[in-house]
Amino acid sequence: MRAFSITDIGEKRQINQDYVFCEENPVGGLPNLFIVADGMGGHKAGDYASRFCVEAFTENIKNSKQDTHIGMISEALQKTNDSLLKEAEDNNELEGMGTTFVAGTILKDVLYVTNIGDSRLYIINEDIKQITVDHSLVEEMVQTGEIDRKDMRFHPNKNIITRALGASKNVIPDYFEVNLETDDTILMCSDGLSNMVEDHEIMAIVKEYPDNLQLAAKELVKKANENGGKDNISIIIVKL
Repeated sequence: MRAFSITDIGEKRQINQDYVFCEENPVGGLPNLFIVADGMGGHKAGDYASRFCVEAFTENIKNSKQDTHIGMISEALQKTNDSLLKEAEDNNELEGMGTTFVAGTILKDVLYVTNIGDSRLYIINEDIKQITVDHSLVEEMVQTGEIDRKDMRFHPNKNIITRALGASKNVIPDYFEVNLETDDTILMCSDGLSNMVEDHEIMAIVKEYPDNLQLAAKELVKKANENGGKDNISIIIVKL
């Protein structure tokens, strides 16, 4: 297994509110751990939220007594959310902060994924497949037939998310279990990439550099910035 992570402020933002965690070695009871978080909130609250949640989550995983991967992840997410809400309660400047959160861990040839918000995880092989489902207003509009999926990236409400860590006391993430195939590439990203670069373009760039994850990630960031770079851009690429 090889992995590479990168985060970039983009062309328009003054602060990078994204935070990534990329560890190929065991973290507590998990064999490896990959996380992308995209914070939100005024001043530096989004920056604080994403970093705080990644650090709290990894620490909760290390201390977990649960005996299943999903049990560890579920418990760690709830404890992280509780801690984030407490931080916001204790500091007025952090009130209303929150963050998206997508995490993955690989055990042998099975990928376990959880997400809350609109940061994504894709599997790329002969095609590109989005595994996670965005918790966003535009995704709900697609599901109800109000808009076409191809119009999501350009909709004025594309940045409105419907779930996040810090949004409420109860955490409602989605969980996915994916059987991996030889030569699968896992790509995780914040919406600073997915809103700026079409899925088929993401796939083309990843497949252009199959043996150089660092170059592939940097080319994806470059493409997002060339297309406007309207948000922070964070990417993790994992190759089996």
